[in-house]
Amino acid sequence: MVINVYVDGSGGDNSGYGFFVKETGESFYEKNPGITNNQAEYKAIIAALKQFENSSDEIIIFSDSKNTIYQLNHEFAINNEQLRELAQEAWAIIGKYSNLTLTWIPRKENLAGKMLGS
Repeated sequence: MVINVYVDGSGGDNSGYGFFVKETGESFYEKNPGITNNQAEYKAIIAALKQFENSSDEIIIFSDSKNTIYQLNHEFAINNEQLRELAQEAWAIIGKYSNLTLTWIPRKENLAGKMLGS
């Protein structure tokens, strides 16, 4: 089975992050005031990774944060120490997966963005 997980995060005063699972309708959201947009995007991916780390299904994580996806796929460098720490946390979980894809999508296609009201 393929599980499509859409993640999104937003920074600033009303910041938070979450994910939405297309197949089940399951969603998760956590407020986290004071983080940046990039931190929120990483935290959304990490939350989704943790949710499915013991699954044998094919997992596809969709994010409209090109920066985050390309950094986690080793296509962009990470120059920010806080983001590097979040990436290392994500990579530690990614290593447990046998069938995982991280994919960038345009914002208008991000189902999680609708959930987060962005």
